[in-house]
Amino acid sequence: MQFKLKYEGNWVESERVVSLPTGLWRFQKPVMKTGKCCQCGWCYIFCPTGSVHEKDGYFVVDLENCKGCGVCASVCPNYAIAMVKEAVE
Repeated sequence: MQFKLKYEGNWVESERVVSLPTGLWRFQKPVMKTGKCCQCGWCYIFCPTGSVHEKDGYFVVDLENCKGCGVCASVCPNYAIAMVKEAVE
């Protein structure tokens, strides 16, 4: 196989993508308030881990991969996302 650019590699065409749960170490989690959500999608666009997904016109957070960074809450224009302390088990 020949690559077009010197930075391309086999990982580009890989059929197997490994997904590791990375949300186990966070100390806060986002809670969505759908009544305040204006469905702008800013949380989806700015989430650095891609943990925000659209469901039924609103956005939900995949807590298995969410790191609790709070970027989604900070960019929300309607304050529809609150960062809540994670329960210690």
